[in-house]
Amino acid sequence: MIATISDSTPVSRFERSTVNSSTVDASEPSDHELMLAVRAGKIARLGDLFERHHGALFGFFLRLTQQRALSEDLVQWVFYRILKYRHTYRDEGKFSAWIYHLARKVAADHYRKRALPTVDSENGDFADLLTDQSPGPSENAAYNDDVALMQQAMAQLPLDQREILVLHRFQNLQHAEIAQLLDCKEGAVKVRAHRALVALRDLYFKLRRGRLA
Repeated sequence: MIATISDSTPVSRFERSTVNSSTVDASEPSDHELMLAVRAGKIARLGDLFERHHGALFGFFLRLTQQRALSEDLVQWVFYRILKYRHTYRDEGKFSAWIYHLARKVAADHYRKRALPTVDSENGDFADLLTDQSPGPSENAAYNDDVALMQQAMAQLPLDQREILVLHRFQNLQHAEIAQLLDCKEGAVKVRAHRALVALRDLYFKLRRGRLA
C-alpha cells in the first residue's frame, strides 16, 4: 500500500489504529446489528461504528484528496449522513457497502462544489507501489521518489478512475462489492479497474521519464 504518511508527520486521531470489522470478536455485535440499533434510535451505538470504520474512511478520502484536514472533515460528513439517513438502511443491506455508498456521495458533493485538488519487465516497480513494502535503508530515497511520482499520477487520474482504484487496491473491496456500490455488473467493474490501473501505470511512467530526462 502506498505510504502516504511519513514517520515525521504528526498522526491525527483519524490515523490511529482502529478495529477492523472483519476481526471483531464474535461476541461483539456485527456492523449490521449496530446499524440496526442506530436505526431503531440507539444513537450511542454510532460511536461503536465510528471506532471501527473512521480509520478506513480517512484512508479512502486521503487517497482521493491527498489532504488530511479535508479528509477528516469528509469522514465527519459521512457519519452525519449515517445519522441523518439511518432510516434508509435496509435489513438485508451490507453495512460496508452502504457506508462506502455514502462516502462516495460525500466525495462527489465535495468535488461538485470545488475544483479538483492538485498535488504540490515495465510493471515491476509500478506493481511494488501498490502493495506494502519495507525498503531497506539504501533503498529508501528511491522508494520515496517513486511514491511521490505515484501520488502525482493518482492525482492526475479522473475522479472515477481514482475512486475505483482506491476502493479495490487500498480499501480491499471485492469486485462484487464495488459492483453493488456502482450499480453495475461485476464484469464491468473488472474492466474499469483494469483500465484505471493501465491509465495510472501510463501516467506514472510518463512522470518518471520526465524526471529522468
